[in-house]
Amino acid sequence: MKRWTRQWWLYKQRKCVSCHGSSRHHRIISEAREPKRSNATRLIENLPMLSYDEAVDQIVSVYISHRLMPGKAMGDAAHLALASYHKCDFLITWNCRNIANANKFNHIRRVNGMLGLFTPKLVTPLQLLEGDYDEQEC
Repeated sequence: MKRWTRQWWLYKQRKCVSCHGSSRHHRIISEAREPKRSNATRLIENLPMLSYDEAVDQIVSVYISHRLMPGKAMGDAAHLALASYHKCDFLITWNCRNIANANKFNHIRRVNGMLGLFTPKLVTPLQLLEGDYDEQEC
């Protein structure tokens, strides 16, 4: 996964893909151990940040109440709420349990539709490489 993520990070730079972060990313990274914390901080330090406000918290509450995410997955719900609220084209994650899970896509679309929210494509970095990766390396 690390190699695919690195490959994707290089790919997005070549393809001029715009990425955003949030205060949630900073919080998660701050809890990581070194050297992961420093490496991740360097990756996101120059990204534009999405605002996290009360509206996003309300969306998170709806996600939890509609069992879109388990109550213990508040961070996952926050990531999805941020991407939906800000109309991001993609939410890129390795979290295939609660976010990039094909079994949840329809439920996510229904709840976001009920809320009048955009639903981003929920994908892993590997899914965005468009076959532009070296399988031997990964």
